[in-house]
Amino acid sequence: MNPAPTNLYIVPTPIGNLEDMTFRAVRILKEVNVILAEDTRTTSKLLHHYGIENKTLAHHQFNEHKTLEKIIDMLLKGETFALVTDAGTPGISDPGFLLIRACIRENLKVECLPGATAFVPALVSSGIACDHFVFEGFLPHKKGRHTRLTFLAEEERTIVLYESPHRLVKSLQQMTDYFGEKRNACVCRELTKVFEEIARGTLKELAEWFNSRPVKGEIVIVVEGKK
Repeated sequence: MNPAPTNLYIVPTPIGNLEDMTFRAVRILKEVNVILAEDTRTTSKLLHHYGIENKTLAHHQFNEHKTLEKIIDMLLKGETFALVTDAGTPGISDPGFLLIRACIRENLKVECLPGATAFVPALVSSGIACDHFVFEGFLPHKKGRHTRLTFLAEEERTIVLYESPHRLVKSLQQMTDYFGEKRNACVCRELTKVFEEIARGTLKELAEWFNSRPVKGEIVIVVEGKK
């Protein structure tokens, strides 16, 4: 018996270095009918690099509710789609969940390819225990932030967070207040890119370090759990 054909492929894309694509990912992007992209301009650069000529449609957090029904209808009619984001694995603090859930409800086959994501190399290279960890994504900006930090202060597993450059120092300072000055952490910035930086130390040391210099790029924070 032949396996059911895949309707939707979840395709990770490089978080910086364009060489971090798998052979399979390139093949899938060439073979599907449509590529759903978070930003078609960003994705076009990747497609051009690998000589991929295929149709792209925008699918992002601002339109995913509106486009969902149309995409599902096309999939039910037999078209195959690949979902990509600007960088990393779709659904990990990026669009993807709503579409994947809708496909499952319609008994459409979803297949996720292994590939690039920022938090795994950050966790492994941090030097902090990675046998047990919790991925938090982005902390709440305002509402619920105090509650979440209070909860995480008691977390015994390693904590992995995403953060934006302009909130990095504030977050490190707040975690110093909630978790304690001596809690070890690691800040990974611009992973796989030319100006990659991995800074290790206590939360207080890292807050002081990044407060003294301009901060740019994608950021992952790894914090050891409560001992």
